[in-house]
Amino acid sequence: MSHRIRYVMVGGFLGAGKTTTLGRLAARYRERGQTVGVVTNDQAEGLVDTATLRGQGLEVGEVAGACFCCQFDNLVGTVRALAERGAAPPDVILAEPVGSCTDLVATVIRPLRELFAAEFDVAPYAVILKPGHASKVLSSEGGTGFSPKAEYILRKQLEEADAVLINRVDELPADEVQALEELVRREIPGKPIVRMSAKTGAGFDRLMEVLDGEAGAGVTPELDYDVYAEGEAELAWYNGTADVAAADAFGLDALLTDVIGRMKEALAEQNDEAAHLKAVGVADGGFGVANLTSGDGPVTLSAASDRTVPAGGAAELILNARVAGDPERLTALVHATVQAACEALGAGVTLRDERAFRPGRPVPTHRMTDDPTPTALASTPAGAASA
Repeated sequence: MSHRIRYVMVGGFLGAGKTTTLGRLAARYRERGQTVGVVTNDQAEGLVDTATLRGQGLEVGEVAGACFCCQFDNLVGTVRALAERGAAPPDVILAEPVGSCTDLVATVIRPLRELFAAEFDVAPYAVILKPGHASKVLSSEGGTGFSPKAEYILRKQLEEADAVLINRVDELPADEVQALEELVRREIPGKPIVRMSAKTGAGFDRLMEVLDGEAGAGVTPELDYDVYAEGEAELAWYNGTADVAAADAFGLDALLTDVIGRMKEALAEQNDEAAHLKAVGVADGGFGVANLTSGDGPVTLSAASDRTVPAGGAAELILNARVAGDPERLTALVHATVQAACEALGAGVTLRDERAFRPGRPVPTHRMTDDPTPTALASTPAGAASA
């Protein structure tokens, strides 16, 4: 590479708003005249985020099979491939790690800075706070729907951040935003805090200032890998694709929101907490995206396709579900709700390319901390453990 690429990684728990934030950041960098590439990350192939960002006209590479920390060489290779794809290498790479991962300063940020300094100029590491779940975790209220071990991951994500981003300020009362900021300052002191909305762009001038700064030494909080691994393993992952054949015409956006809405209701009946449900629909060159970021939150259409699938036409749905529950039970729920939503429209559906699993124990390629004492990580392979 002839020039150093600015590496901007934005973390946060499942459903925090990382993909929407990266899409808006990409637009801001492009407004500056900079070229942008994006790297998404998941425990398995078939990621809604990749389809969403490509739908915005971005060059996107995907690192699948495990988090960036366990796929570090693949991360570097993916960035290099993006650099070779266009007429010129990107000025900025935006990276979105798996929402259930932490220890990313020690396993991604520091290795990039110390081993690949000639290729990468690493920005401060910003982590998005997910208001509903994070406020309960930081205040020790409980009632998040997640186990204490999964909550441990969320707290550690915030502890290692160079800056904490309070997202969705457009949806929250001002006094609630103020209370969140005071809670972060008390529980995770000494960090810049940015109030923002990935949806509206509020606060992004300040966010850009933070990301334009010099990366610090990197915070590597003490981490118990057994608790971390067990917390991840309590989450169920589902990725799959549905081919929908229309007997009668239907609205694609209505189908997306109905699918996610039915999943929400079914999970509530099973008492399984939704970390994030996502569906992207593609038809006639357009795409729409529906989301749910918590069991007590609303189903939102984050991108409208405004497409009507004609009688005899077809649509493709890419489905991702992250739930505190059992993978087999989650798969059965997806099948039942997708089938019911399509039948309600007089449409047929076939599900394919499905993966359902619990994440395997993380085994980082590199781990660089201030503590010279070696850390026992694992004796088992990294990556997704199939259900």
